[in-house]
Amino acid sequence: MALTKEEVLNVAKLARLEFSPEEIEKYQEELNDILNYIDMLNEVDVSETQALSQVNNDVNNLKEDEVKPSLSVEEALSNAPESIDGSLIVPKVMGE
Repeated sequence: MALTKEEVLNVAKLARLEFSPEEIEKYQEELNDILNYIDMLNEVDVSETQALSQVNNDVNNLKEDEVKPSLSVEEALSNAPESIDGSLIVPKVMGE
């Protein structure tokens, strides 16, 4: 499947890109090369190949949850410019 100049121009329009006539020819060639390569990949027989869900044989290696010390509310708010009742006070960014 080869792309025509009009199809390349349409793709450029959809992507809101503007190209010079030389660039259009260059990208038409490059896109056609990519499509030809994809056509080559479509010729590979994968009927005996199983779907791959993991790149290795490992099962999800998840770490156990550990309770670790964290900041208290007072420590977390210690550098805040303004806070009330454990909440940060920030300036309004919308509305009155």
